[in-house]
Amino acid sequence: MEVAGKIKWLDETRTYGNNGFRKREVVVTTEERYPQHILVEFVQDNCDLLNAFQIGQTVKIGINLRGREWVNPQGETKYFNAVQGWRIEAVAETAATEMPPMPPPPAFEAADDNTDGPEDDLPF
Repeated sequence: MEVAGKIKWLDETRTYGNNGFRKREVVVTTEERYPQHILVEFVQDNCDLLNAFQIGQTVKIGINLRGREWVNPQGETKYFNAVQGWRIEAVAETAATEMPPMPPPPAFEAADDNTDGPEDDLPF
């Protein structure tokens, strides 16, 4: 799956726990009729992928949806979802899907029957 848009916010890499778990978050605003602000997290070595990007840049991010179950101390089961990035690339500002304008068709000139030019040698 992919999400595309402009980088709205880019966090620094944060380290958690004794094992050195690393996470870095980015918010991408989609460019559609109703723009969405999508939080994408990059973990461990993938945090470094964000070093080459900055706020305002248009990007396309390869994502995976992650979900987990957690039972709180009261015995209630809760569910959490995360959008996890694994690839990011810059996108040119002009839409890649736009076709260049088509040139106008050549003007059709009617044959003049009064010319002394060669005969039409078409077989039909």
